[in-house]
Parts: sequence; structure tokens; C-alpha cells
Amino acid sequence: MTLHSPQVPINVDPATGVWTTDNLPMIYMPRHFFINYHSAMEKALGEASYARALWDVGYKSAWQWCQRESATHKLRGLDVFRHYMQRLSQRGWAQFSVQSIDAATGSASIRLDHSVFVLGAGPDAGRKTCYLFASWFPGSLEWAARDEGRSWKLECTEVQCASEGSHDHCLFNTKPV
Repeated sequence: MTLHSPQVPINVDPATGVWTTDNLPMIYMPRHFFINYHSAMEKALGEASYARALWDVGYKSAWQWCQRESATHKLRGLDVFRHYMQRLSQRGWAQFSVQSIDAATGSASIRLDHSVFVLGAGPDAGRKTCYLFASWFPGSLEWAARDEGRSWKLECTEVQCASEGSHDHCLFNTKPV
């Protein structure tokens, strides 16, 4: 099945080889390389320590992405969050679907289908494998709130993962701390 969605513009600087999308520098790599790297870091640091380190990196990166994309595309607030979900879906991380969002509190439910981590670990890994995404949702939603003159402090939980063996998709929920 071929998905028909808006193209993601990729520009390659002929002099430097640097790839950009919407003027944001990008790195293009095979999925197996990233999954192998991720698995090695998880093994070396332990899942709990690695997840804590990823939280800060993911949160900061989501915030920075929203700030830049807002300026590039003249988007505001929750429209930037929705754009973020679309762009992540177009870049091979997973198919992200916002199931619900409360614009007053930041509580949200985000469904993931075909997660890169589930594809790497398999559907019968017996554990949640998509924790890397957990900070991306609060980072982008808190940015959206700030852009609209609000202040949210959110936490995120991976409620279910398709790698646990009993679900066909992953589900994350954010809620106020």
C-alpha cells in the first residue's frame, strides 16, 4: 500500500552535503543503524537510566522543533503540535494520531501505529519499547501552551505498547503534573 501524503521537502547543499527540511538540518540514516544504536545504549546504560537521559533530550528537541517550525510555517499553538505529529509520521518514526486533546489542560491521548521501536523489537518483546517518545509530547504541548499564553507542566505515560504482545498499537497519555 502506498500512502499519499504531502511531500517532506529535503534539500541537499551541493557544497557541504548537509540535508535540510524546512531549513532544519537533518541526518538521514538506515533504520537498522538507529535501532542498533538505541539497543546498545539501552544495554550499556540500563533501560531506566537511558529513559531518563532520553527524556531531557527529547523534551528539549521537541521544544526547539516547535519553535523553529512555528516561525517557518507561521503556525501557532496547538496547530504546531498537530504539525509536529504529521511530520513525525512522515519521517518514519511511527504513524502518530492525536486521539484527543484538551486545549485547556494539555491532557492528550496519542496513538502510534507502526512504531520504529516495535518494528525493531517485534510484537512479542514482552515490554514497552517506545519510551523514547514519552518526552516529545509534553515538550511540544508545553511549547504550544506557552505560545498561546498558557503555562502547562505535563507528564506522559506509555499506556500500552504494541511490543507487549497483546496490543496492535501504542498509546501515550499526557496529563498535568
